[in-house]
Amino acid sequence: MNKVTDSIYYVGVNDHQVDLFEGQYEVPNGMAYNSYLVDDDLIVVFDTVDINFFDEWMKNIKEVLGNRKPNFLVVQHMEPDHSANIMRFLEVYPDTYVVGNKKTFVMMDQFFHQEIKNKMIVDDGGFLNTGHHNFTFVFAPMVHWPEVMVTYDSVDKVLFSADGFGKFGANDVEDPEGWDCEARRYYFGIVGKYGAQVQNLLKKASSLDINIICPLHGPVLKENLGHYIKQYDTWSSYKVETEGVSIFYTSVYGHTKEAAYLLKDLLEKHNCPKVAITDLARDDMFEAIEDAFRYSKIVLATTTYNAGIFPFMDTFINHLVERNFQNKTIGIIENGTWAPMAAKVIKTKLEKCKNLTFVNPTVTILSSMDELVKENVESLAKALCEEYDARKDLQSVSFDPNALFNIGYGLYVVTTNDGKKDNGLIVNTVTQVTNDPNRIAVTINKANYSCGTIGVTKKLNINVIDETASFEIFKKFGFVSGRDNNKFENEEVNRSANGLVVLDKNINSFMSLEVYKSIDLDTHMMFICDVKESRVLSNNKTMTYTFYQSNVKPKPEVAKKKGYVCKVCGYVYEGDVLPEDIVCPLCKHGANDFEKIN
Repeated sequence: MNKVTDSIYYVGVNDHQVDLFEGQYEVPNGMAYNSYLVDDDLIVVFDTVDINFFDEWMKNIKEVLGNRKPNFLVVQHMEPDHSANIMRFLEVYPDTYVVGNKKTFVMMDQFFHQEIKNKMIVDDGGFLNTGHHNFTFVFAPMVHWPEVMVTYDSVDKVLFSADGFGKFGANDVEDPEGWDCEARRYYFGIVGKYGAQVQNLLKKASSLDINIICPLHGPVLKENLGHYIKQYDTWSSYKVETEGVSIFYTSVYGHTKEAAYLLKDLLEKHNCPKVAITDLARDDMFEAIEDAFRYSKIVLATTTYNAGIFPFMDTFINHLVERNFQNKTIGIIENGTWAPMAAKVIKTKLEKCKNLTFVNPTVTILSSMDELVKENVESLAKALCEEYDARKDLQSVSFDPNALFNIGYGLYVVTTNDGKKDNGLIVNTVTQVTNDPNRIAVTINKANYSCGTIGVTKKLNINVIDETASFEIFKKFGFVSGRDNNKFENEEVNRSANGLVVLDKNINSFMSLEVYKSIDLDTHMMFICDVKESRVLSNNKTMTYTFYQSNVKPKPEVAKKKGYVCKVCGYVYEGDVLPEDIVCPLCKHGANDFEKIN
């Protein structure tokens, strides 16, 4: 029997009979229904399996227990693929206590219409000790049913995550695409609407020390947990996972398809980092949904149909809207022989979605392609690839004076290399001091690791952060020292001609600098630098310090604390008197950037 830890056993089953999971999702590699058994002084079983696999599941349980009997059956989720065998389990083990919350037992009554003799109703944060294991129950409503709860074992540091971190596919089939692909399709197909609720659960989980994740579908996760948690954070906050363009089309007689493939070729010509294309009538609809959420930009290409849009496109957009589609750049190609209406219908259907940017031009095909349509498709490709074109040939030196105009009292990532690794840090003191020659002053705290690196190498890059950046970029480059951390470890990076990193997103310009003179300012070092290269990468607005404070930086939770809060990063110094020589341990700012908590 498969062991998760010395006392936790996997007793789930694999289903190779199912063709459509939940009646709609194709699962060519089958499906796993996971159940777990904790062999302690008191024995616990976590969840049951699909109705068709009772005998196999019971065989797995008895292989572990022999003639012993379980004390508890924990029901984390009442969806029938996990709960269908509760009553049959109780026929075999009638003295077992069923553990759930109030909503769990309401649903149990609805499904089985039978009385549960031994109930243990738990609250959020409820606790169960089984001898050597300590279990805490954490409610996760609407992830993705209202009764869902997850369970944390503080002894083996295991999170029993219900449907969270699940994926399509049986566990006895090796997935050549790895975890991400089918986990992503599973997430956006089943859980995608509930991003806010998943974010709430991730916040609760962030305080736990987790070594193993045991989901109800897919493999037990023991390694690289940071990757899986990061993916869930990206998906549930509707962030861009992959920079590029995904094209979705429907076509009756091939003319719209021709335009879609022409656009694909032109996007690749214009340095789009990744291009995907989907025929919504023939390809898997839920893989299409997955790609729509995954990519930074999408194009919808369809025909006008009965004064609306072609049915497969209509269904596709309905799926996106009901899953809270947001934060995307969208291009449109419409086709119509006498009254093209597709673009108008698409925009109307998407009007409830948040933070969508529609790219001009909208391409209109009147029946079939002509030279004007081809020119408009070319214009659409250029508009979608403006920032990608700007990043091409970073190794070739160019000088664009417009990049210098993006300097303000903004925020920047300075990138360096000490000869062994790349590094980056946040600065907000970058000033153009002369324009003939073009020179820039960059002031850096001596406590920062990069200060010494620049003093030795005499070169640095300035990445001008724009308003698309999230707080993550400030955590990565502002709150962690490059002295002890490799901030670009395992990342594929772009480099300018001087060999230093240029960030691949969330910046509108970069400048490559060479130190001309250094001025010692006691706590800081000012580097006067010659501009060797400068380039504008997008028209996004430079993020100012004010914008960061108002829109990006999380508000510090200081209501119950006394002392002083750092205005830059939110660190709280709890004390009656603020030391004059204090240096914030997170962002390295001094006493002038602290204010008293009222």
